[in-house]
Amino acid sequence: MLKVAIAGLGEISQIHLAAIRELEKVQVTAVCDIDESRLVEFENVNRYSSLEEMLDSEVLDVVHICLPHYLHLDATRQCLLKGINVFLEKPPGLDYRDARVLADLEESSVKKVCLCLQNRLNPTTMALLERLESKEAGEAVGIKALVPWYRPAEYYKSKPWRGTMRYAGGGLMINQAVHTLDIMQLIGGTPDRISALAGNLLDYTMEVEDTVAANIHFKNGIRAFFMGTNASYTNSSVDIEVFCEAGRYVLRDSSLKYFGNDSHEELIVTDVVPSGYKFYYGKSHKDLIEKFYKAIENNTDDYIHAKEGLASMAIIDGIRKAAEEHREINMEEII
Repeated sequence: MLKVAIAGLGEISQIHLAAIRELEKVQVTAVCDIDESRLVEFENVNRYSSLEEMLDSEVLDVVHICLPHYLHLDATRQCLLKGINVFLEKPPGLDYRDARVLADLEESSVKKVCLCLQNRLNPTTMALLERLESKEAGEAVGIKALVPWYRPAEYYKSKPWRGTMRYAGGGLMINQAVHTLDIMQLIGGTPDRISALAGNLLDYTMEVEDTVAANIHFKNGIRAFFMGTNASYTNSSVDIEVFCEAGRYVLRDSSLKYFGNDSHEELIVTDVVPSGYKFYYGKSHKDLIEKFYKAIENNTDDYIHAKEGLASMAIIDGIRKAAEEHREINMEEII
């Protein structure tokens, strides 16, 4: 029986808890949050107002860190020092430098850190990567990715840290589009050069960006166009299109399709879409959590390691630097 705790009881923790409760041989034994009003509903577990107190008082196998971004690195460090495995919500930190430190922490620890990039386990994502690996449509030559979402002013007002660079590390890219950027680098490989625009279309008077457009050149010759915004009318489907020599793959509305240059069309696979307004979370949290728990029980490496968050964080830093300095930047300036 794995003994599990949750650090931070905001919105995303509910996704983790729902997934954990569907799994066998797992017990949520403790939770913590500085907002004690959030602890009230947890009647049958030990409740704490600080992470330090919880770690000092409990014998745990895993801590799920669902805290604001600026706390991710330090909270992970505290858990590892106590000999506890960590399931860490994205992002790995505020920037590439934080992500590098986190990766080194896991590398030097006997315990494991799983980074929650759960969209890698979506059936559509896995099928897309398998098709590209098989080169059934020839070599990939280009990528287009769109994230047309919306966040109201209340999203930032209710949790002011979200609108600040010091505590969030950014806006749209690090909070909403990080999963899409992660999938793009899985397809494209090592990024080489980036040019970009980043700014704000919404009049929210905040430090972080709500809209980004970028050209990303990968070392293997693939060129990608990315555009994302939190200023759309609503949360529409993420759109990823991969152009290959013999056709293109389109991941849209939770389905993966192939369109050949010879007019051949194929529906490859469709994800199971959860009900509710936050459909964009997907259903792969449970799959990744279960995979991580099995890796702990069997002492394997079959999970998403901390170091696997480095590439997307480097791209985010590269986009920001390119936009701020109004020039194409070489990724050697970031990494």
